[in-house]
Amino acid sequence: MSDRPESTRVWREALAESWGMEGVLEPLAGEFDLNFRVTAADGAQFILKVMRPACDPAFVDLLAAAHEYIREHDATVPVPAVVRTTGGERWCVRHDADGTPRLTWLLTLLPGVEYARAQPRPPSLLRELGAAVARMHSALTGFAHPALERPDFKWDLTRADWVMHHIDDLATRAQQELVADAWLRFDAIRGPLHAQPRAVLHNDLNDWNILVARSEHGAPRAGAIQQRGTPCLAGIIDFGDIVTGPLVCELAIAGAYLVLDHPHPERALAAFVAGYHAVSPLTPAQLDLIWPLLLMRLAVSVTNAMLMKRERPDDPYVVVSESLAWGYLERARTIADGQMCARLRVACGYRANDRATRVLAWLDEQRGSFAPVMGIDLATIATGSLAIRSALVPRDAMMMTEDEARSLGSAANAGAAWVGSYGEPRAVYTAPAFRKGAHPIADRRSVHIGVDTFLPAGSPVHAPTAGTVDAVEYRESRLDYGGMVVLRHVTPDGDPFWTLYGHLSRASVESLRPGQMIARGERFGALGEMEENGGWDPHLHFQLAVLTDGMAGDWPGVADPDDLALWTAICPNPAALLNLPDERVAYQALDTELICAGRKAHFATNLKLSYREPLLFVRGWKHYLFDEWGRVHLDAYNNVPHVGHAHPRLAAIAADQLARLNTNTRYLHPLQVAFAEELLARMPPHLTHVFFVNSGSEGNELALRLARTYTGGKDMVTPDHGYHGHTTGAYDLSAYKFNKPNGGGRPEWVQLVPVADTYRGEHRGDDAAVRYAEHVDDAIARIHARGGRLAGFIAETFPSVGGQIIPPVGYLAAVYDRVRAAGGICIADEVQTGIGRLGDFFWGFEHQGARPDIVVLGKPLGNGHPLGAVVTTSEIARSFDNGIEFFSTFGGSTLSCRVGTEVLRIVRDEGLQASARVVGNHLLAGLRELQSRHALIGDVRGMGLFIGVDLVTDRESRAPATAAASYVVNRLREERILIGTEGPADNVLKIRPPLTVGRDDAEWVVGVLGRLLSELQ
Repeated sequence: MSDRPESTRVWREALAESWGMEGVLEPLAGEFDLNFRVTAADGAQFILKVMRPACDPAFVDLLAAAHEYIREHDATVPVPAVVRTTGGERWCVRHDADGTPRLTWLLTLLPGVEYARAQPRPPSLLRELGAAVARMHSALTGFAHPALERPDFKWDLTRADWVMHHIDDLATRAQQELVADAWLRFDAIRGPLHAQPRAVLHNDLNDWNILVARSEHGAPRAGAIQQRGTPCLAGIIDFGDIVTGPLVCELAIAGAYLVLDHPHPERALAAFVAGYHAVSPLTPAQLDLIWPLLLMRLAVSVTNAMLMKRERPDDPYVVVSESLAWGYLERARTIADGQMCARLRVACGYRANDRATRVLAWLDEQRGSFAPVMGIDLATIATGSLAIRSALVPRDAMMMTEDEARSLGSAANAGAAWVGSYGEPRAVYTAPAFRKGAHPIADRRSVHIGVDTFLPAGSPVHAPTAGTVDAVEYRESRLDYGGMVVLRHVTPDGDPFWTLYGHLSRASVESLRPGQMIARGERFGALGEMEENGGWDPHLHFQLAVLTDGMAGDWPGVADPDDLALWTAICPNPAALLNLPDERVAYQALDTELICAGRKAHFATNLKLSYREPLLFVRGWKHYLFDEWGRVHLDAYNNVPHVGHAHPRLAAIAADQLARLNTNTRYLHPLQVAFAEELLARMPPHLTHVFFVNSGSEGNELALRLARTYTGGKDMVTPDHGYHGHTTGAYDLSAYKFNKPNGGGRPEWVQLVPVADTYRGEHRGDDAAVRYAEHVDDAIARIHARGGRLAGFIAETFPSVGGQIIPPVGYLAAVYDRVRAAGGICIADEVQTGIGRLGDFFWGFEHQGARPDIVVLGKPLGNGHPLGAVVTTSEIARSFDNGIEFFSTFGGSTLSCRVGTEVLRIVRDEGLQASARVVGNHLLAGLRELQSRHALIGDVRGMGLFIGVDLVTDRESRAPATAAASYVVNRLREERILIGTEGPADNVLKIRPPLTVGRDDAEWVVGVLGRLLSELQ
């Protein structure tokens, strides 16, 4: 009825007569009632609710009264306000087009997007929602209304037994088993549940009744664009299922929908519950009720959907979340109840279970009196570390070799006996079993939750206290436990706990059986040889557990850093059982706040950090970066590690050369000539001379001096928004810097020409190259008009900070002709584009068919080592010999020459230029496919692994989408992909990874970027 024009007219008239409001009505979806969005003449928006025929007036009055009561008692709870009629009533009776009386009421419209359609859904949003629900419960304290009592209400979770009457009606046996399993868990908590105090509940905080705030450009504010202190939550709506009941039912009902379609559902639930607990503390007993109630709510939801499909088979509303609910009920079968309850307890600051506190207290009391596990006093041997920030094992942080695993002990302590650290993040866990989650590279377990003791194979292993064998296994897989034993112990008060022993010999496990008694101090095993202990250097992995629910068949000894609080609660520091103080084996994490404070104290504030939430990396490998906790990030941003982070060939030759000699160009050495010849072999024949410097900035500074010395001129022509470095002369040539506020402005000897941008610039046709080049004529004319003399032209061959621009073919050649005709020389800044990055071309000027007089190289030439070079003609080099010595202290050092030579050889030997072409084309194809689906992408341009994605607010005007670009970059950072932004409006996504990047990485970027662009739809 709501779509009929006469219906809309009737309710528009009702709005005017009862509320004195003129407005435009737009029908909205609803299960039983009519809903209209009202836009008043002044732009204010409301929701007009027209209740189903024969709706009980007491019910409408209940809903309106609840809204008013909440707002009166806590205005911070984001619920709509009831707009009373001109007569002061909460609701009124109006007649529809057929003359049927309908109860009608009006609410303010809360801005925002439904949680079901909002992405992302970060912990901050969920904690905020939990806090708001807690405040709502508090605000409703004392609220009473006769209609609150709703006997036989099917959505009252305490009366959920009705689903069992319909279980045989479910479509499949598997579905019946899922619902029955949920009911059994619910039935087990029936007594504690009914003992809970009752409260007034919203009772339907599903993903369509929670509104998420939008940012200024339409994205959910919950994403990286959010400003600190700005709320993510916009509203809680639709109190149609309001009822009284245990408050934990509210948490379970909301949680049931929060976990659906969430990439980390259990973490999401924990964040929501923790947010509630921070405002209104929950007891551990209450927390234990939430998980089984959540599953029961899903069982109710899918059973109801089945019944509704029979009644209304064509109504999509009744099955809106059905498939997701079935999917999560299936997932729940793999989640141990004890672990889930522990997760919620830990999120709220409690121990994993009730007995954990007593067990840990008893262990602490007995510290020093346990039998020595290894038969020796571990306090007498050294400690060592395999932390990712300190140990360089494995060398390839993505793959542990057999030799590295077998020599692991010497990596930390030169082969001597030593004790490792608990809670230590390591890179050694590279086997597939340690990888988990959506992406096999980014998501892996890395934090050690036991204590290792490195001793020779065959060393005896003893029980620290009496116990029984709970599990005994032999694990064949490489980098697994090998022989593994779990002992169950009991404190004098009857509390159980467990100890795990990994990397034992095969004979150790073959001699044991479950249930076997082991006496205190009894030798029950021995350390295995490398061939039988998972392939590791002989050592014992020793672990304590206060909970084993769900661990059988897994017994993880390594945790995901994002779940570390849970796993360190389940498996606490076992130092007491080793008769050691906790601190002796506890990993000491870096204090990032202290580091930030030190940076703030000692560095100028214009030394910026990338991203809103800074990153701290401790290791790199190829195109991956690792934070302190072992989280893997894809570096698709840094062009400095041209041949990859931590390349072993570079590490080896640098160490070798530093052990030999590191001097400068005032002394003869064959490395200098070898480097020059290696570099010149890749240059056009007319470029014959090299100056070695220590950076691109120094290189451009030198190029400026060469140009001025050779021509006798001073003035330079350069494209707008270019960047050439931070030294005085290079800065003066960099419009990217001097045109910013407080940048000093353009020096009089610098003339700017437009960037040859065929997407956003003024010239876009087939003749764009020539028309852009003609601007140089005007620039030269301006130099002459001011009485100056042209020294030359400098440009990034493909402007990077200008927006990852690919100039039209022939542009630079046409510019160079004009500059040379006016007496100047031509400088190609290849810092961003050179050495094979473009795939089809080793240098950017090759693509342009241009012959520069000077080529400047920087960053990538040393792969992170401070190195640059200026390559020029013999004539220009000779002109510079004016009696004043040129010397760069670090330019051309023996170390730098060896590093630079090796970088060039690695590019050749590893086929990185060809790889840049293949992977770059694959990435560009994926990005262009995204462009076909997302209007936010105005242009995709690039060559090889020099790529820009131009974001626009609309394609017709090509207006830059700066805020959206910032959102995407920071969200990608949250998804562990690093890129940047460039262009005058910072709206161009800049993708410039090391040349080692592969097709899988390109697909990772495209897949995640597509998802993030959808967040902005």
